[in-house]
Amino acid sequence: MSAREAQALREAMALREAMALREAMALREAMALRQLAAARPDLTPAQLAAARAALAAQASPRGTRPAAKRPATQRPAGKRPTPKGPTRKRPAAPEERTGSRWSTRLGVVALGALMVPALVAVVLPGVTTPAGGPLDVTALALTARSSMLEAADGYRSLEQTAAQLRAELQAARDAEQAAREAVDADRRVVGSHAADLYRASPTARYPGLALDAGDAAATSGVLHQQAASELGERALETAVVRAERTGAALAAAEVRVERAEAAVDAAEAEVAAALGAMRDRVDELSTEVTGRLAGLGTVPAAGQQQERNQQAVARWQTYLAQLTAAEVVPPPAAALTGPGELPAGLSPALDAAGQPVPGVAWAIVGSSPVTVLPSETVAAVSNALSQLGRPFVPGTAGPETYDCGGFTAASWLLGGYALPATPQGQWAAAAAVPLDGLQVGDLVFAPGGEDVGIYLGDGDVVGASAATYQVGVRSLAAGSTAVRVPVLAAEPNAPLPGGGPTGPCGAPLPTPGVSSPQWGGWDNGEIPTSALCQLGVYRHALRCDAAAGYAQMSTAFRAQFGRDLCITDSYRSLGSQMAAFRAKPALAAVPGTSNHGWALAVDLCGGINIAGSTEWRWMTANAGRFGFVQPDWAAPRGEKPEPWHWEYGYIS
Repeated sequence: MSAREAQALREAMALREAMALREAMALREAMALRQLAAARPDLTPAQLAAARAALAAQASPRGTRPAAKRPATQRPAGKRPTPKGPTRKRPAAPEERTGSRWSTRLGVVALGALMVPALVAVVLPGVTTPAGGPLDVTALALTARSSMLEAADGYRSLEQTAAQLRAELQAARDAEQAAREAVDADRRVVGSHAADLYRASPTARYPGLALDAGDAAATSGVLHQQAASELGERALETAVVRAERTGAALAAAEVRVERAEAAVDAAEAEVAAALGAMRDRVDELSTEVTGRLAGLGTVPAAGQQQERNQQAVARWQTYLAQLTAAEVVPPPAAALTGPGELPAGLSPALDAAGQPVPGVAWAIVGSSPVTVLPSETVAAVSNALSQLGRPFVPGTAGPETYDCGGFTAASWLLGGYALPATPQGQWAAAAAVPLDGLQVGDLVFAPGGEDVGIYLGDGDVVGASAATYQVGVRSLAAGSTAVRVPVLAAEPNAPLPGGGPTGPCGAPLPTPGVSSPQWGGWDNGEIPTSALCQLGVYRHALRCDAAAGYAQMSTAFRAQFGRDLCITDSYRSLGSQMAAFRAKPALAAVPGTSNHGWALAVDLCGGINIAGSTEWRWMTANAGRFGFVQPDWAAPRGEKPEPWHWEYGYIS
């Protein structure tokens, strides 16, 4: 194919792609207008034209367009308008596309199905879906979460910049201190020489004055002293020059420190402004939206855990619905700092001894007091509940996987508060509260201080636990300690004790021998893929800690052999176990008993499947570093030799 023909082919493909995109946009517009017409048969032609124009502008793939002005509308007292999140920049289109054009069309249509209700609600206030509006609230909740995640990413980027500048400032201060010490040393040398000269006699300073024509024998000694004196003078001159240079270096170092301090101050001001903007945005969210947010994005858990998770979400949503119905708006934490300066309609919350509870207030709903939490706490708890069922992975802080400290830090960051990533750091960052005074949103630390979660009330805690390998609701452990994030500590908290009855984040302590491979409450082969982590090869997936070990092992294997690990099997669902058993009843495990059904076993290829090969010997020598072993029965002289079979820990 000539270059001209190739160019023509590329232009034709680009034209077809553009046509497909326009078809998808037109389809989305038609679906939205049809939905709008069904929901509001009373719309005038002018209103429909306005909606069509707004949809066309929202669908425009390139260029900028003026933001639609929202007409003034009345809203119920106590409701805040939910602000729209910042516009995401559209990434540059790649030169080549892969995949079906219909995937592009369906993606645009799906996006339209989600965003159209929110857009139409802005253009035409009062529009609802035929079902009465739930989709609008869901779309607003999704938009709010997307906006908060984007703001959190922006904060993290600013914090990384600030951390780098702090490191540069420390290096500048170290250089300044080294220069200052050098200046002090050189000045001491110069001062010592100057003092010696001051105390010396004239002949000691100028030995030539001692020459005597009548004493020829003393001439050599005098000349020697003169030479030594000249050497001393040159050494003094050198010390003076060196002192001048080190003094100039010190001045330059001081300038660098001043500039570094100014850069750090500016960066920290940006960080503080970003957190303040996040808190302002959270304060504008309605309780209806945050209540819907709590139920978004959850991953199913097993059996009783799923029921317990759902009950916690329902209880929280009921609380927020109560506030919504009573038109009670959670105030920002700054408005709850003193019981004498509370917003109108709120009164101080009192403990059993009649003392004000810091950081919360009461509102009278009906004839009973209801605790009103800060808006930041409401956002943090709602975002925490929206992550129920997400996998546990050490050292991660979302948005797909978490460890215990990463989960609480990520949840509270979306509420506008930045916390350290470890339980110990979080304990030191807020005010300690007694267990009998716990409030929803408090950080609760299990005995030993290795595990942390967010208190939900009624003795429940939500956290990312290493004991269950997922985010879930659990009971408050006896002997726990707690802090309240929005409340500043009057004095530093005592250090948390270490070395509790569990490992980090509630991980069970290792026991000798083979342990049960069951985890998360699921049966063999019935683990949802949403609770697993993908390996990046076809559809292969493992429990997230095993997947992390596999990724590290593949990296080491690639460094040795120049290629990635070759894999043929990983997690095997019950359905796939049944299919394998039907196909190979003599070789496959009985359905429901396969080691692959726990998402902790892999079958490898690429030479590893051959006992004694270079690749197999590398695995036997190195796999243990990444948590993988070959069970005895699969070894070359085992009961059922399968050199390709490897497991994450001893599970069989």
